[in-house]
Amino acid sequence: MEAYAQVLLIAIPVFFVLILIEVLYGHIKGSQTYTSMDTISSLSSGITNTIFEIMGLTIVVISYSWLVDNIALISIENNVFVYLLCFIAIDFAGYCNHRLQHSVNFFWNIHIIHHSSEEFNLACALRQTISNLFGIGAIFLVPAAMLGIPAEVIAVVAPLHLFLQFWYHTRHIGKLGWLEYLIVTPSQHRVHHAINDIYLDKNMGQIFPYWDRMFGTFQEELDHEPPVYGVKRAVRTWNPITINYQHLWLLIKDAWRTDNIIDKFRIWWMPTGWRPADVAKQYPIEHIEDSSRYTKYGHPTSKALHFWTWFQFLLTNILVVDFLIHFADMGWRQVLLYGSFLFAQVYAYSTAMDQDRRAPVFELIKSIFGMTLFWQLGSWFLLDQLLPGGSCFVQSYLLLSPIAVYIFISFRH
Repeated sequence: MEAYAQVLLIAIPVFFVLILIEVLYGHIKGSQTYTSMDTISSLSSGITNTIFEIMGLTIVVISYSWLVDNIALISIENNVFVYLLCFIAIDFAGYCNHRLQHSVNFFWNIHIIHHSSEEFNLACALRQTISNLFGIGAIFLVPAAMLGIPAEVIAVVAPLHLFLQFWYHTRHIGKLGWLEYLIVTPSQHRVHHAINDIYLDKNMGQIFPYWDRMFGTFQEELDHEPPVYGVKRAVRTWNPITINYQHLWLLIKDAWRTDNIIDKFRIWWMPTGWRPADVAKQYPIEHIEDSSRYTKYGHPTSKALHFWTWFQFLLTNILVVDFLIHFADMGWRQVLLYGSFLFAQVYAYSTAMDQDRRAPVFELIKSIFGMTLFWQLGSWFLLDQLLPGGSCFVQSYLLLSPIAVYIFISFRH
């Protein structure tokens, strides 16, 4: 995890710079693809995913190391060829896993966060899950394990494969001619994120488009059918933590409410979006039928709340950098406490973004939690080593933030 934290310290600034370039390009060209609150929501989702992964909160049911040790039929030397073969194996596994997430109710909960933005830009690429509580992805790497691809090669190639999926989340790059047949392009991935009926559940390849073409899930972007982004059951919130568990909560409620015993069990494994007939009738949920007429989520927001939200987001990023830099120097207890506070921070300010009446309460709870950490530790973890006086600044912020949020929300309502 320490090595992964160091990789993120390099990758995160690169992502932010590329996002800033896209924002500036959109401004210059007069075709801006970013909105303020949606962008903060996307970037905040990236924060929660980073903390989730660093803390190792996924329980690995089957590990790749176990697979390769037990089912390898041959042994491959560690050379350039094995890295290329590994890349192809990971891409095929990614396609299979991705298709599963789009096809089965239970697994859609893991993936819904990535599709939840009603915009399409580089920032929405950072909408990554924190709801994958059980790791089963190694199952799709059985072919790699049978070929004897070493686990250390998988560990190197997998993050590279993931980062290479960042660039094609943009509306500013059109079709790329013959490259459309070689790699997944922005045009193909725009189709994947669209809720237009003709585009739904298409183009699930991650780097190579061959799997979609082979298995019948490929769809070209059509000039007469502009993509409309989001999910069919619109999430209607900026809160990335809520989005991560929204679908799961719906499944739990439907399983509880239905009178059909069989439906209580099969709802989890039915196609994505399936609900028991009695529950669907008694508890209807808004479903986007005509994507061309859908109005995007949003509230009229004061400049003051915009400023305050961006301030909280930037402060959170400073704390995340502190968390990553000093991750190896903190014991597990401090890592758990710091990570928990960062989750509470994101939840609190994104609830205020939604202008939810409960936002001041969540902000107060978060601040009490933070002040309790001060009382226990005597300072804000190791922040003063990174930023002299940082502890005093964070303490002042925690004292003032509940008052500020109360004013913003009370004035709005």
